Amino acid sequence: MCEQAFEAEQMMASIYSLFIINKSGGLIFYKDYGSTGRMDTNDSLRLASLWHSMHAISQQLSPTQGCMGIELLEADTFDLHCFQSLTGTKFFVVTEPGTQGVEFLLKTIYELYTDYVLKNPFYEIEMPIRCELFELNLAQAIRKDKVALVGR
Repeated sequence: MCEQAFEAEQMMASIYSLFIINKSGGLIFYKDYGSTGRMDTNDSLRLASLWHSMHAISQQLSPTQGCMGIELLEADTFDLHCFQSLTGTKFFVVTEPGTQGVEFLLKTIYELYTDYVLKNPFYEIEMPIRCELFELNLAQAIRKDKVALVGR
């Protein structure tokens, strides 16, 4: 159990940002977790659109049947991890290179999304996420203290 807590703390310290993109490529949620060069709104929209396009192209160009697109993009200064739900919503996290356990984090974020956003009667599908409970629980899942991800 202590090993899990240490791994969760290591992982949480290395998250730069989180993006959620709807199935048509629109950015519906963005959160920066302390990356050195903060992006303005236009940059985050451009990056989300670019990632959506790259993900779609990779599905079409893949030599493997049933390819779901890029799941991990490794660069010198960051890693970009992606999870696509069955409805086409994409969740991607930008982390420090070599960060482990991000798949678990992405699935946790997806669970929070389904529990607090999709079940919210005031949320309209494909629209920007403005849900306080989602953001509170997301902050709890991502924060750098001992409770992050260990209890889930």
